[in-house]
Amino acid sequence: MPSTLTGPCEHREEIRKSRFITYAAPITSAQEAYDFIERHSDLNASHNCWAWKLGDQYRSSDDGEPGGTAGRPILSAIEAQDCDHVVVLVTRWYGGIQLGTGGLARAYGGGANKCLQTAEKSPLITRVALECACSFSELALVKLRVSELNGVLSNETFTANGVELCLEVCDAHIPVLQAQLADLSRGRIMLIRKPIHVEG
Repeated sequence: MPSTLTGPCEHREEIRKSRFITYAAPITSAQEAYDFIERHSDLNASHNCWAWKLGDQYRSSDDGEPGGTAGRPILSAIEAQDCDHVVVLVTRWYGGIQLGTGGLARAYGGGANKCLQTAEKSPLITRVALECACSFSELALVKLRVSELNGVLSNETFTANGVELCLEVCDAHIPVLQAQLADLSRGRIMLIRKPIHVEG
């Protein structure tokens, strides 16, 4: 099962006088990946090479290193560790000794691999988007039940009649949650799967 990181991590090493620092972090969007890369890149370094993966989306950059010697090996390391929703940045300070294309690929891919290996990970749970409505007095209990099942409350809208909620729960937990909510509301609260909007 793919996993993501529980938080940022880093790995440092020196290879033939070149200094490498690898930074990795969990992401939820491409923008988050680019923000992380921008924040951690060192403009005084020789190269800031990176890769990120977010489901079917992925990007990588050699940042001036010979084509295919940095970004691709970093991305391969992400895939080899079965990671997703992850960004990895490897910053290099050139130490005067050429590493060759094979050496560069091993240095960048290896740094990414070691960083991800030592990082704390959590399984990536695919959640289903749902909607429901409850009364003001039921809100606290509904939130409690959702969080107990590792769900996420993505939005709440207060209306004259109560609260409309958007939430995300693991598919396997939907029947459990539906039973609990029906129980606390005498069958009034119903979970509705949010329609998927396909643009085209």
